[in-house]
Amino acid sequence: MLGLKAVSVKKMKKGKTSLDTLLISNVYNQKVIKLMSYANSGKTHAKPELDAIFAALADPTRRAIVARLAEGEASVAELVEPFEMSQPAISKHLKVLERAGLVSRGRDAQRRPCRLEAQPLAQANEWLERYREAWEQNFARLDLLLEELKAEEGRPKTVKTRQKRRSHRKN
Repeated sequence: MLGLKAVSVKKMKKGKTSLDTLLISNVYNQKVIKLMSYANSGKTHAKPELDAIFAALADPTRRAIVARLAEGEASVAELVEPFEMSQPAISKHLKVLERAGLVSRGRDAQRRPCRLEAQPLAQANEWLERYREAWEQNFARLDLLLEELKAEEGRPKTVKTRQKRRSHRKN
């Protein structure tokens, strides 16, 4: 609640938002989260591992690293080459990917190659697949509706409708 108060006081000073408005919107958001089953209920919410996977993949640099590792394992020095970043910066990105379980590091003498782990990506793909199926069903229904509308456009209008228009124009 402290964060909410700090934000509301700042906005109130600027004259943009009142504390009541912020509290109402916060309560509304919580209700929507519960109604839409976005709450951490275990049944409908994604597992915490998925949250870490998607958070790790949210960064374009980390996605590029994952794409490179999909071709085969590589050392940190090899991963640094295409980026305009320092080796420590790439190492930080690798740590995020490691915590998400997307990347593992092995030992090969003095070299520590990084390799892509398939299981977390399979988890994310499985989760996304459910939504892809739902969207495909929605698009299929939309295609049917569009076909029906096109078929109706091709039909001639009834005489009654034309007569009504003409009589309406004359009056």
